Amino acid sequence: MNIFVPGRICLFGEHSDWAGGYRRINAEIEKGYTLICGTDQGIYAEVSPHPTSLVLKSSTPDGQVHGPYEIPMTPKALLEEAQKGGFWSYAAGVAYQVLINYHVRGLVLDNYKTDLPVKKGLSSSAAISVMTARAFNRVYDLKMTIRGEMELAYQGEITTPSRCGRMDQGCAFGNRPVLMTFDGDRLDTHEFQVTRELFFVIVDLMSHKDTMEILNRLNRCYPFAENELEKGVQQLLGPMNKEIVQRAMQALHAGDAEAIGLLMLEAQDLFDRYAAPACPEELTSPILHQVLAHQALRSHIWGGKGVGSQGDGTAQFLARSKEDQARVVEILQRDFNMPSLTLTLKPERKVRKALIPAAGFGTRLFPATKATKKELFPIIDQDGIAKPAILLIVEEALNAGVEEVIIIVQEADKKDFESFFTEQITIENYNKLPRHFQDYARRILEIGRRITFVVQQAQEGFGHAVYCARQAIGDEPFLLMLGDHLYRSNSQASCARQLLEAYQQHGGNILGLRTTPEDQISNFGTVTGVWLDPERLMNVTEFSEKPTIDYARSNLRVPAFPEGEYLTVFGMYVIKPKLFEYLEEHISNNVRQRGEFQLTSALDRLRQEDGFLGLVMDGKRYDIGLPQYYLETLQTFSRP
Repeated sequence: MNIFVPGRICLFGEHSDWAGGYRRINAEIEKGYTLICGTDQGIYAEVSPHPTSLVLKSSTPDGQVHGPYEIPMTPKALLEEAQKGGFWSYAAGVAYQVLINYHVRGLVLDNYKTDLPVKKGLSSSAAISVMTARAFNRVYDLKMTIRGEMELAYQGEITTPSRCGRMDQGCAFGNRPVLMTFDGDRLDTHEFQVTRELFFVIVDLMSHKDTMEILNRLNRCYPFAENELEKGVQQLLGPMNKEIVQRAMQALHAGDAEAIGLLMLEAQDLFDRYAAPACPEELTSPILHQVLAHQALRSHIWGGKGVGSQGDGTAQFLARSKEDQARVVEILQRDFNMPSLTLTLKPERKVRKALIPAAGFGTRLFPATKATKKELFPIIDQDGIAKPAILLIVEEALNAGVEEVIIIVQEADKKDFESFFTEQITIENYNKLPRHFQDYARRILEIGRRITFVVQQAQEGFGHAVYCARQAIGDEPFLLMLGDHLYRSNSQASCARQLLEAYQQHGGNILGLRTTPEDQISNFGTVTGVWLDPERLMNVTEFSEKPTIDYARSNLRVPAFPEGEYLTVFGMYVIKPKLFEYLEEHISNNVRQRGEFQLTSALDRLRQEDGFLGLVMDGKRYDIGLPQYYLETLQTFSRP
């Protein structure tokens, strides 16, 4: 499998990570707060298992190939390699930590491409460490969360001569902003989304700075301040930093580029005023300030500041537009001969499409399904109108903000679905309807204009049905809802809206979950994971399709859940289009379960390689796929 890990840039809050660590000794010190983001550039690798060794290979930007370099997968050999220092040491250090904490064999890691500058304050060593941790996690399905990968990468890197901070491994979160809070030994992380594109430029000042000396001098101001200079540094990295970071987080979330630019200028001014006097030899930074003050840049940027440990190392600018971003790169190269990288923060793509598979035969409801599809069975809604089930599902999606609904049908059933959504009843029957039913008849036709039908030529499983919509979905995330499930929220936000809002906030693949008693889990897909927000949001670490009770008791228990209760799928997902790659692989290689191409195995692959969140829904799911469930739905769905 292939893995990409970006570099890491600190947007705001440099040095506050280690400063907040001094709260172990002095509780009066303010917590450390940093806003970080992954770069657009990073490290690429192809990884696979190896029976006995850690095999490393890398290609440099100039085309040179280094390795393969083979290290026996034993604690002694890995530790010796890690302590030598150098490029291979980071991978060896992480492999050592993996080996002493997990039962694994070896790994082949082919770093075939790197477009991230090294030793430029962009955490290239942390990226290598996270890459190795993630490779072991995915190859051996160690079920680590991103935080788990971060911690393993950190422990692996400090096994080497490197003395990185915990902030560096934030590159594990990828190209989205993360607030990191440092309280002594405790680290909290909070991911969030921007609502507009923001265009950054990161420039290598092509000079020299002594990071160790900067850190040495600033650390002298801790844990207890003994003079005004030391008090100033603690104020800068404490309360002042907290205020700047909180305002920056609000501006980032709002996409207020002008406010972010002003905060960059303010942060730099405060750093110059309070930190530079502690290490004037390194932090006077004449080259940095020459570049920040360059007149030719003014009309193209909102603001700029130093990056990392500061000094004459790296700087960042926030450009006014994509065109200005390119212009800033040109000016820096032309006037200073300084190379730059671009970083564009983008909002999570809006979920515009919903997919509803409705091509099954409905065996468990035969012979009623000989007369009509189960998705067309009537249900009394809360408004008192009798609606076919598929209409309720489509309305749920559209009312949540989806723009287009794609329904998977059999060829023989397509006309029935199409006629319902696209053909008006005869004028004679229309005139017989009460006024509110006439209005609703027109509403159905309006809904029909937003529906696309895709035919599944052969019924070969749920996964195959979803794959049939690949072309209709395209390269964008989509809402997946089941054709024989109805949903009723307990709050003002519908179930579909709850899931879409969680996706917009957190990004990534996400599925709805519900609590289910032990004696029912053999009928449903069941998951477990690690809570991110107790009893509401979890990082899913395992999917199991209709597990036995014995397997569930051993492998699927949910932290802090009462004995005998589990989390099962709610029948609603937001999924990235990468899923289609795994479904295509299964179909091409005829990978079947119980004779069909299943969705769950592809979802679990997506979890393993891209991550999956689970949201416990504030609502109820109604299953009409079995006679007893359909009867229950008829009896209870219309109740308030």
